[in-house]
Amino acid sequence: MEVKKDFKIINRILNKGVEQIVPSKDALQKLLTSGKRINIYQGFDPTAPSLHIGHTVGMRKLEDFRKLGHNVIFLIGDFTARIGDPSDRTSTRVQLSKEQVENNMKTYIQQASKIIDVFNKENPVKILYNSQWLEPLNFSEIIKLTSVFTVQQMIKRSMFQKRLQEDKPIYLHEFLYPVMQGYDCVMMDTDVEVGGNDQLFNMLAGRDLIMHKLKKEKIVLALKLLETSDGSKMGKTEGNMIELTDTPNDIFGKIMAFDDKLIIVAFEILTNYNLDEIENIKKRLEQDENPMSIKKELAFEITKDITSEQDAKKAQEYFETIFQKKNLNTEKPLKEIDKDTINILDLLVKCDIAKSKTQAKRLVEQNAVSINGEKIAKWETNISLTQDRDCTLKCGRHVYQLKQSKQG
Repeated sequence: MEVKKDFKIINRILNKGVEQIVPSKDALQKLLTSGKRINIYQGFDPTAPSLHIGHTVGMRKLEDFRKLGHNVIFLIGDFTARIGDPSDRTSTRVQLSKEQVENNMKTYIQQASKIIDVFNKENPVKILYNSQWLEPLNFSEIIKLTSVFTVQQMIKRSMFQKRLQEDKPIYLHEFLYPVMQGYDCVMMDTDVEVGGNDQLFNMLAGRDLIMHKLKKEKIVLALKLLETSDGSKMGKTEGNMIELTDTPNDIFGKIMAFDDKLIIVAFEILTNYNLDEIENIKKRLEQDENPMSIKKELAFEITKDITSEQDAKKAQEYFETIFQKKNLNTEKPLKEIDKDTINILDLLVKCDIAKSKTQAKRLVEQNAVSINGEKIAKWETNISLTQDRDCTLKCGRHVYQLKQSKQG
């Protein structure tokens, strides 16, 4: 496919959702207008069975590069996932087995295809796995790779500094992660690496290694992150992500739960809205348009992209019926509980609303949980269930009809 110089797409690559570009925006613009076909990649470690909405930020960039005719690589980090990325981790990541990783990545390409035209006839995306070149490395070769870096360079990472201050362990294998990611760049002869801004250290390590090994410059395109209102990242590690395998109702509902402060950045990094359209969203908010209506527009766009327009319409209707009109008589999913009495924390975990009792306790403390319309104020509360009495549990976007199972 011939390389295109579509300045609308180039402008979008350079400015939409971008946190920083190393060495500079000018360097990337010069490369994109040179007419040269370049190699671009982003890596995705299969540490969970589903990709999440934060991954789509980079995917949209990859799709723009693909549209321009460049060689786009979707790299699955099936080897690095076993090491564990220490980025933004104040404790060591649990290492995964090869079998766990293989199971996690089974539908990654299918999920990515919701955003990227992976199998485009003119310019398909290349799918690679880094175990192909990382697994065969012998100890001598690893020593040579690590000799490019210093301990001081690694220890300066903020999360390692925090662990040192808290007297938490830092394991040697965690130093190897950026080295392995850097080696990915070398093996793919990378011109541009795309990733979240939390990956900047790892991406810069790859820039150092490719300069040392191939005597060429790799450009780093670091993107804005989707963050909660308290500034923490939404993602797999934090357990607050919107998964690409979520139902349309869940995707729509989770987006509607966003803090109003996230509306603009969410339009910027999670939709195909252009910069002028995003400016218009800003003006609408400044003119005191109800944020709820704008957020519904956001939720519709994102749900449509991940599922379909028809599913997005149904999800919006469901949200408006259940949450805005508070019509709890609408059909609700049934959850059967095998006990006649259950603590509210156990109930939230059993219904998959919370991943742990700690998270469930936080939801109760935030007054987010109600039974039959009454808020649950204390996490010690026990809920009584019978086979002949309806009981409705509501927490954020989740609404369930509860009943005691016959075995109870």
